[in-house]
Amino acid sequence: MTLDPKSKIQMTRYILWGSYCEDVATKRTPYREAHLAGLARQKAEGLLITIGPTQDLTKVFGIYEATNENQVRQAIEADPYWEHGIWTEYQVKEWIQAL
Repeated sequence: MTLDPKSKIQMTRYILWGSYCEDVATKRTPYREAHLAGLARQKAEGLLITIGPTQDLTKVFGIYEATNENQVRQAIEADPYWEHGIWTEYQVKEWIQAL
């Protein structure tokens, strides 16, 4: 956990681990710009630390920092990739950063 310097609220880190649909490179095209814009907003707000696909485009991995798990789930489920079936399933787990 870290302390948000502005709000003094305890922030917890969470990981996202999810799967992409078949033929993701083609199917994501109509939603990619909105998806990337949303991720940029999340990063600017301090919610998203990093995110990206595996080399084979089958999985997505992300690290978030939030006040609770529900905040992360809401962000994921509002993403165009989730809304349009590009991400087909996901898990969110609280993460303890060792180093």
